[in-house]
Amino acid sequence: MRFAFYGRVSTEDQQDPVASLNWQLARAKALVGAHGDIVAEFFDIGQSRSIPWKRRPEATRLLAALREDERGFDAVVIGEPQRAFYGNQYGLTHPVFVHYGVTLWVAEVGGAIDPESEAHDLVMSVFGGMSKGERSRIKIRVRAAMAAQASVEGRFLGGRPPYGYVIADAGPHPNPAKAAEGKRLRRLEPDPATAPIVQRIFAEYIGGRGKYAIAEELTRDDIPCPSMNDQARNRHRTGRAWAKGAVGVILGNPRYTGRQVWNKQRKDEVLIDVEDVGLGHETKMRWNARDKWIFSEKIVHDPIIDVETFRQAQEIAAAKGAGRTTRERTRTQHRYVLRGLLHCGVCDRRMQGQKTREQLFYRCRYPTEYGLANKTEHPRNVYLAERDLLGPLDDWLSTCFAPHRINETIDALHQAQPDLDVDPGAAAAVRVIAECDQALQRHRSALEAGADAVLVTGWITETQARRAETQARATARPQQQRMTKIQIRDLVERLGDIRKVLTDADPDRKAEVYRQLQLHATYYPGKRLVRIETSLDAHSWGYGKCPRGDLNPHAR
Repeated sequence: MRFAFYGRVSTEDQQDPVASLNWQLARAKALVGAHGDIVAEFFDIGQSRSIPWKRRPEATRLLAALREDERGFDAVVIGEPQRAFYGNQYGLTHPVFVHYGVTLWVAEVGGAIDPESEAHDLVMSVFGGMSKGERSRIKIRVRAAMAAQASVEGRFLGGRPPYGYVIADAGPHPNPAKAAEGKRLRRLEPDPATAPIVQRIFAEYIGGRGKYAIAEELTRDDIPCPSMNDQARNRHRTGRAWAKGAVGVILGNPRYTGRQVWNKQRKDEVLIDVEDVGLGHETKMRWNARDKWIFSEKIVHDPIIDVETFRQAQEIAAAKGAGRTTRERTRTQHRYVLRGLLHCGVCDRRMQGQKTREQLFYRCRYPTEYGLANKTEHPRNVYLAERDLLGPLDDWLSTCFAPHRINETIDALHQAQPDLDVDPGAAAAVRVIAECDQALQRHRSALEAGADAVLVTGWITETQARRAETQARATARPQQQRMTKIQIRDLVERLGDIRKVLTDADPDRKAEVYRQLQLHATYYPGKRLVRIETSLDAHSWGYGKCPRGDLNPHAR
């Protein structure tokens, strides 16, 4: 027999990919050595076991190979089932092997898995559960250990240092093995250049100045803001001026009192698609409530401010709005079509959504968030109504489908399609359907020539059934193939009036169209002008340069 090997290794805990491949491969060869040879290898490196097969590169390549008629192997052998399957992944994956007639071999069942055996199915399900449980136990142990290190030892557990501190050496690592490798602990030390700025911020805030006033004065005095002071870690920020938000973060950080703080954020695993659980989860960072933070039991690094100063700052911040009747704020999700696509032409920042008098606007309030100190000429508020932009934008898009430009647009759409490999199963189905059509023609010719009607009718029935079955499978199979120009033209004609289609489209679907177009809009408030750009990129499935790049959103 010819076998394909599959294995996986995660590098999160410094595993050696070469060593892991060798022992998993050796285990697989010991299982199948008396039955055949391993002729192909599929080995995922750096992929978590929680990631489904369809999102692992090598596992995806293996699943694609199953569909090929000339795949080159007859069975697949797994070196370690707990590394290959996690949770219910076996139940979602093994039916694919059965469908294509490829057996799956695992040492834990002594050979090939019998799809009809309840015992085999139970064993593999247990291994999936054990794999999930092992990962959960590791997470619990690691988090408990880190909490103890932060609380009892006050150890610095990594991450960027707060503004006002730098990372310094704290001696050899307490783990002898890691110390032998030269690894050392780290601690926070006050930065001579920025620690006095932190003290100044606290002093001025307690003295009665507001956050924005402090940010304005720091900017006026040419003191680099946190993102400018540490540009290597803040490449995504402009660093032009101090933001009142940065001042607020400094005022609320208890690390300045000399105590270590951990668990401000957590990692949540969120379903990628609630309608398709098989796609698995993605990790998102979320802020924890303050009562979930872990504080060190004692002072572990030099404080920049004393505890009393920090307490006074927190009391002032908590007293804001005291005496007023407040209600819990509720967040309403509005459907902004150009969310994340519209930029301010003055500061080049993304404009934010704002609903006013039941109308959707996009706004930029750069001066109210940053202490500019007249370093940038920027209006206090920049507003643009969504309705004033969508109409001209849809008008331009519809001109691409005007009679005198339809051929040019169809050519562009056809060329912009990414290069997709033809599905071998779909190609085989096309061949079978063509063979059935030829056979039916021969059967009809034989019937007209005087052949036995009962016999020929039976042939026709069998061929028609085979053709219908193949056609049904081909239709059910999800395919990604390039559309022909004729298919694109038919689709455009069926849509009808493109301008009306865009106007009546659901806001979420229209927003997705603009994202697929790689649309980039820039609003220049002084000229009351919006510049629209798109990019034709086959890999991103976009469109070409807009022939009419400048749009006046207020023109009628």
